[in-house]
Amino acid sequence: MPEMIKKIKAIRVGKESREVDEVLSNDEEIKIIVNKTVIGNFSMSPTFLKEFVVGYLLGEGLINSINDITDIKIENRTVEVKTDLEDFDLRRDLVMSSDCFGGMRGKVDLIKKVESDYKVNKEDILEASTKLRENSNIWGETGGTHIAALIGEDYFTSIEDVSRHVAIDKVIGAGALDKVNFSKSFIMCSGRMPGDMIIKVARVGIPVLASKSAPTASGYMVGEESQVTIVGFVRGGRFNIYTHPDRVMF
Repeated sequence: MPEMIKKIKAIRVGKESREVDEVLSNDEEIKIIVNKTVIGNFSMSPTFLKEFVVGYLLGEGLINSINDITDIKIENRTVEVKTDLEDFDLRRDLVMSSDCFGGMRGKVDLIKKVESDYKVNKEDILEASTKLRENSNIWGETGGTHIAALIGEDYFTSIEDVSRHVAIDKVIGAGALDKVNFSKSFIMCSGRMPGDMIIKVARVGIPVLASKSAPTASGYMVGEESQVTIVGFVRGGRFNIYTHPDRVMF
């Protein structure tokens, strides 16, 4: 199994200089091929590749559900996927070209609004933030990863990655593989929340995204229009609610 960390030698400079053993968060380029067409090359931590490809395809709107995937084969740094969707090529072209037709606004217009009566308690958000810190093992060693967690009824899974977007993809994929009801769940993450990240969450119908950091302006806009509740600056027993506060009980 690929390693999340890489051991190196470094020079530590202070009052005295000396050679020390250090660890870095490992990142590799992973190629994704769907129906024999290369979708892209992604820089990420080389773990949870099945979860990543499932979450990425769902979050980009390239598939509707995990049932659209007929086969996943992982070999070294390449993931090959087969899908029986007749309109996959059209979906792929739409996703790949969406930045040319209105940018973020064009992407928002292509997603459905999140319709969920799910509510989360203040205490659940703060507890999830605490668990996120406790599970940030690679970050503790290297300081070079992000982490995301999917929390549902009697469900908690967290995954670290060098990319905050990929960490989101991976927990979405894990939840899909575990058949989690996304409409009754929320995501806690460690990084800032831009618009393209909110779009991933909205596409799969997750109603709440929280982070120890803040949304960007594009994230706020997408959250407002897609009806995703955005919670930021979760730290020290407090947080800010930026959009659709009716889902948070405080």
